[in-house]
Amino acid sequence: MESVDLVVVGAGWSGLSAVKTYREVNPDHDVLLLEAASSVGGVWAKHRLYKGLKSNNMLGTYEYSDFPMDEARFGVKPGQHIPGHVIQQYMEAYAEHFGFTNLIRLNHHVESATHNLDGTWELSVSHGDNSTIIATKKMIVATGITSQAYLPTFEGQESFGAPFFHCRDLLQYQGAVLQPGQRATVFGGTKSAWDAAYACATSGMKVDWVIRESGHGPIWMAPPYVTPLKKWLEKLVTTRLLTWFSPCIWGDADGFSGVRSFLHGTWLGRKIVDAFWGILGDDVVQLNGYNKHPEMKKLKPWVSPFWIASSLSILNYPTNFFDLIKDGTIKVHIADLDRLSDHTVHLSTGEALPTSALICSTGWRCTPNLKFLPEGIDRELGFPWSTDPLSKEMVEAADKEILHRFPRLRDQPRPNPRFKPLNAESEAAAPHPFRLAKFMVPLSLVKERSLAFMGVTMTINTTLIAQTQALWISAYFRGDLTPSTHERCPPAVRAASDLKSEDTSEDDLAWETALHTEFGRYRYPAGFGRRNPDFVFDAIPYIDFMLRELGLSPKRKQGLLTRCLQPYGTEDYRGLVDEWKAKQLTL
Repeated sequence: MESVDLVVVGAGWSGLSAVKTYREVNPDHDVLLLEAASSVGGVWAKHRLYKGLKSNNMLGTYEYSDFPMDEARFGVKPGQHIPGHVIQQYMEAYAEHFGFTNLIRLNHHVESATHNLDGTWELSVSHGDNSTIIATKKMIVATGITSQAYLPTFEGQESFGAPFFHCRDLLQYQGAVLQPGQRATVFGGTKSAWDAAYACATSGMKVDWVIRESGHGPIWMAPPYVTPLKKWLEKLVTTRLLTWFSPCIWGDADGFSGVRSFLHGTWLGRKIVDAFWGILGDDVVQLNGYNKHPEMKKLKPWVSPFWIASSLSILNYPTNFFDLIKDGTIKVHIADLDRLSDHTVHLSTGEALPTSALICSTGWRCTPNLKFLPEGIDRELGFPWSTDPLSKEMVEAADKEILHRFPRLRDQPRPNPRFKPLNAESEAAAPHPFRLAKFMVPLSLVKERSLAFMGVTMTINTTLIAQTQALWISAYFRGDLTPSTHERCPPAVRAASDLKSEDTSEDDLAWETALHTEFGRYRYPAGFGRRNPDFVFDAIPYIDFMLRELGLSPKRKQGLLTRCLQPYGTEDYRGLVDEWKAKQLTL
């Protein structure tokens, strides 16, 4: 049996950052990165890169701070969206640059992770027809929540007779499916459905695009530049001034609690906030022309952008997507998919759509793609499909506190009266969100310092979050950081809590976790907030939150006006690990 100090599971943005950072902090430790796929990249692994796939991000916002995506090397120019194959190459180059490719084991799937009484972990790992056991003192699960595709089942699918697959597998099918003159059906309203529809339409196909009448409706798709001032959207969400317009339970970490209190705690402030979101939403509607064509109206989102999170996406296509709607190449159907028959999709409206393929953009299972043992540990780890580790009294008190601090959240958007979850593991069906302290650590194992999760948080600032979480976890695993909180558990809640302890800090951390995890249910009901942390304008305050615990300053720019008015980018966090290491030497 092989034994190491740390195993990282998953070689996406989070996993690569975890290995690089942990080794910098602990150069004498043995580290392994286990990846089930045949290449690094996570969602950008080679087997998922079909024709034309690009990032929503443009050059400069989708890279690690300490390894800029050099234009000369990678061929992407400023203002360009990054092709999927370039992102994958960049991630390979990152591992090579920092010298840890020899620590990566591809095609190694962690089947299970058993928690031992001494706090170590025993991993059962398959590699082709072989299997092995790896013992590790610590483990970082960096598989995120886009590892296991959810493919629904439909009545009659056994007689469908045409390709029927999840959009993540389009590469495997594109040779057979993307054929001029054929007609494909795309099912789903997310960004990946837009991408699949575009790939089919620009291959000379006709497309029937089915968006569930009983779902959340079309997502918000914005141009790269928005507002009357034509500001780069990715930079807007990292401009501190604009982050204040998003009510955020951890927002005070940015040091501007007074401004936030005015905007979200007073009647006048909330009116200003509503005006901001109204302008942002109206601008996107006008720029996209949703009200100017009957077919375009079908793609107009059903809720205000205020209530969505990382599902906010960007039009990153080389030609005008909406021209394909207007000329009938892509026909949108707002209906449920009722059943299938031979090369035919039947809708709840009674329409029968002849088709050569059914491509499903139906989301992801929220379970990690490994089993945790012993049986019953799922509750201790705070997984959404298990019994809630937090007491009912604590959760109810947290809900009341959230609505007290942020009265705007009491007025929730009107739910779709026809809504029903697509599957039992969807965000809407989860009995509670992931209960992870700081969105990373199970409450039951905080003192043990043996397990952390990365990538459970969904934002459009993937790399900034990944590299900061990696440093936080590395410091925490070393014992140089102990999770703390300024939140204080109310005495009545403490008295009723299942987590009674002489050490009140445990209850305080549980209370903070209740506040932070419940917050998503109210802040982003049209996103994934019911299941996992999912946010957009709240990413920079979350980074501030982690930096403060690391003992580092969140003030990454010189001068108050610059810190408030200039967007934060990867360049502002360059050298963060060295900065932390230098600080440790002075302690």
